[in-house]
Amino acid sequence: MLAAMGPLIDSFWRAAAGCLSPRVILLSLLPLAVIALVAAGSGWLLWSSAVAWVQSVLESTHWLTSLWGWLGHVGVGDLPVALAPLLVVMGATPVIVIVCVLAVAALMTPALVRLVAERRFPQLQRRHGASLLGSLVWATGSTIAALAALIASIPLWLIPPLVLVLPPLIWGWLNYRIMAFDALAEHASRPERQLLLRRHRWQLLAIGVVCGFLGAAPGVVWISGVVFAAAFLILVPVAIWIYTLVFAFSSLWFTHYCLAALQRLRSEEAAPQPSTP
Repeated sequence: MLAAMGPLIDSFWRAAAGCLSPRVILLSLLPLAVIALVAAGSGWLLWSSAVAWVQSVLESTHWLTSLWGWLGHVGVGDLPVALAPLLVVMGATPVIVIVCVLAVAALMTPALVRLVAERRFPQLQRRHGASLLGSLVWATGSTIAALAALIASIPLWLIPPLVLVLPPLIWGWLNYRIMAFDALAEHASRPERQLLLRRHRWQLLAIGVVCGFLGAAPGVVWISGVVFAAAFLILVPVAIWIYTLVFAFSSLWFTHYCLAALQRLRSEEAAPQPSTP
């Protein structure tokens, strides 16, 4: 158990230290610019209509109308008006998270893999086991599967503990699928990548789940930008940048762990085998 935890802890601290690098911070601003443009354009085009549609659904649903009337009698009024923006944010946040994962995978992960390889594994041979097209197909398939799991799990979100558990688990699985693949794409051959993903499945999934929970934390900042409308233009970009930086940390953690595991695998294969009598 301790032997399995050692590489996890070592790669964790290396990734945390890497996030303090000015180069990594600058790299994190590139996906932020792309995501901010997409979020701003979507908000400008869709925010008012989305809030109005959700509010109309809340006000026209029969059993909710009775609830609003009862709450109005006890002094709580205009609750649909207050809930509609929050529900829109809750629906938009998973989309923002997925865009962050794909943006980091496309724009940051290759640069971060090269950075880690140059500094820590300069002698590790590159065997190019996956092409750019292969990475895109893998990421697209994984994203579709995560979206399907997310949609299927929505009814379970009504159970209070599960709404705090299921989305981070889904994001963690998506992190594991995309970032572990990209971390090994350039250096590992296809058989090596398949062996490492199978051998270290649970450790890589644990990294993904931890990063999934870390990625859920900036949602508080995102919702605050909606609640405090005056600070919306400041808090929402901050939340998006925190999301991006969390995924940059995730990419560094996967890269350190996967390349170290690949180095150990090749050392095992190169070690002389004991002769049998």
